[in-house]
Amino acid sequence: MNDYPLLNAFLTMLYFFLWIMWFFLLFKVISDIFRDDSLGGWGKAGWTVFVCLLPFLGVFVYLLARGRGMGERDVKQVREQEQAFRSYVQQAAESAPSAAPTTGEELSKLAALRDHGDITPAEYEQAKTKVLASH
Repeated sequence: MNDYPLLNAFLTMLYFFLWIMWFFLLFKVISDIFRDDSLGGWGKAGWTVFVCLLPFLGVFVYLLARGRGMGERDVKQVREQEQAFRSYVQQAAESAPSAAPTTGEELSKLAALRDHGDITPAEYEQAKTKVLASH
């Protein structure tokens, strides 16, 4: 343990973290190149070759030239995914069989109608008898 001081261990961890961060940034840039609809085929090929052959310079030039659009494309993709999820949930909710109300729910609705004065006590008793007979 004496051959590897604490500062060297810290620097090794820092270099490793920076290396992982560099790969994350490189993959983010490459995925943005292919996700961009406004960029043509030759543009995508050019940026990809530039980023792969000269990775440090290519990534930094890409970030300077097209960095603002990366955020906008990320927001657009998130919104599209959220809209697709919402439409899927609505479609699934519409196609799901609706649960029949329970006897207790029906009786509580009838009691609320009676208490509110929408139905008379005689109508309440008649409806209650019908609900209890059907369940």
